Amino acid sequence: MKTFSDAQYIHQLIAEGEHQTQDFKFEISDACKIARSLSAFSNTDGGRLLIGVKDNGKIAGIRSEEEAYMIEAAAQMYCVPPIQCRMQNYTVEGKNVLIATVTPSDSKPVYAKDEHGKSWAYVRVKDENILATPIHLMVWRQSQKAGALLQYTQKEENLLKMLAEEKAVTLSQYCRRTHTPQRKAEALFAHLIRFGIIEPVFIGHKFYFQLKTT
Repeated sequence: MKTFSDAQYIHQLIAEGEHQTQDFKFEISDACKIARSLSAFSNTDGGRLLIGVKDNGKIAGIRSEEEAYMIEAAAQMYCVPPIQCRMQNYTVEGKNVLIATVTPSDSKPVYAKDEHGKSWAYVRVKDENILATPIHLMVWRQSQKAGALLQYTQKEENLLKMLAEEKAVTLSQYCRRTHTPQRKAEALFAHLIRFGIIEPVFIGHKFYFQLKTT
């Protein structure tokens, strides 16, 4: 089995660029901000932070061991519930690169506290941390309940027909066209997402919803 040196492994990761499960951080100076990334990874597919790597992929190295403590503080004190974050150091070109790895949470949502102590949940979309919508929160809450059944009423049929005709719609578009209160529309969308009938897609800084393609 072929083994990689630290340098080969880190350069291979950097070559992938930032994506759904990978983010570069030049430095860790704010536990609140890093908690957003941990929340987003925890609420989506998991992921890893490469600390000591600039956005352009240049290796700068971590400046001190304090960065590891900052990540641990973000995971334990600024994430709600606290999460486990596995960390490992690699030496590349005489510089230290720290990788912090997060697995998807079994207790979604994982919130991140801001500087005012308010909690927000995030999701990871491509290479961005995006604030979770009320629909995301509702899907997670519904998923914790056992024994739910998928029932097709006129509401479900109308939504699926709209999506078949228009490919993708926003929640507000659906509410306006069907005169449905937002809270009821959120519950409907969350129900169909939970059962894999529709899915959210992030287009032009907005969440749209479409029939699930896979």
